[in-house]
Amino acid sequence: MLVGRNMDWKSDMPTDLWVLPRGTDRVGMPDDSNPLRWTASYGSLVASPWNITTADGLNEAGLGGHVLWLADSDFGPRTPALPALSASLWMQYFLDCFATVDEVVGDLSRRPVQVRPTYAQGETSTIHLAFEDRSGDSVVLEYVDGTPRVHHDRNYTVMTNSPPFEEQLAHLKRYEGFGGAEQLPGTTQAADRFVRASYYSARLPKADTKKRAYAALLSVMRNAAQPFGTGDPARPDISSTLWRTMLDLSDRVYAFESSFSPDIVWVHPDRLDHGRCLRLDLSSDDLVGDVTDRFTAADPFTFVP
Repeated sequence: MLVGRNMDWKSDMPTDLWVLPRGTDRVGMPDDSNPLRWTASYGSLVASPWNITTADGLNEAGLGGHVLWLADSDFGPRTPALPALSASLWMQYFLDCFATVDEVVGDLSRRPVQVRPTYAQGETSTIHLAFEDRSGDSVVLEYVDGTPRVHHDRNYTVMTNSPPFEEQLAHLKRYEGFGGAEQLPGTTQAADRFVRASYYSARLPKADTKKRAYAALLSVMRNAAQPFGTGDPARPDISSTLWRTMLDLSDRVYAFESSFSPDIVWVHPDRLDHGRCLRLDLSSDDLVGDVTDRFTAADPFTFVP
């Protein structure tokens, strides 16, 4: 069971890998009068842009999570009766607390919270989330018009940026192979990349080795990636691909590839100590291959409020 993601952004995004330990107490929105509070049941290996939030990761139980940009995201006005959860901690909350997609979806109905936008690096956090687990189950979480939307189905295997997920699925039906007659689109628009990623991933041949499976997934991810110089500075959802990750949920491998390096690095999370905070500085020039033993003890970073 493999999943991969491209991270696109309009400017430099220094990113490190971190182990965030189990047992950590967190406050979802420190400045709010009714913040969500929890203690991490699971440690997680995460990618942290600017060391102020988590954008991608895998927890000890095998739950993978990803943050992507959604310009249409609207978290609505504050409802004080609901516990507040900062968008910077939105993904981390689920990685801290749950082992499966079913548990994530169940918590959304049992304990409703309200995600609040954050402001960092010159942008308000208009984002959406995707999660998947070792069984192949997956869910996409969005806020549109102030209302949370949950798209839970193991057949949902692709997510890009705008428009919202329901509109992406409707757009997909216009194309050959998905019920329509139009040919495969080729623009840099996120909706067209959604179609191409869906088309190519559905046609991957069955892999007879793990190495072939990794290569197959990477071939689709690279096809949907954005080359340098193709971004639109006014639209963060049309930006160059800066890095990508690949998660092997079955055998627990986390791989990271920078667009600025010819080398892929990977980590075996089960060989890391999830009882303490660890950091891997990805700016080092000598990183290649298995870097599990290159993590060092570190003080945890502070999530942007």
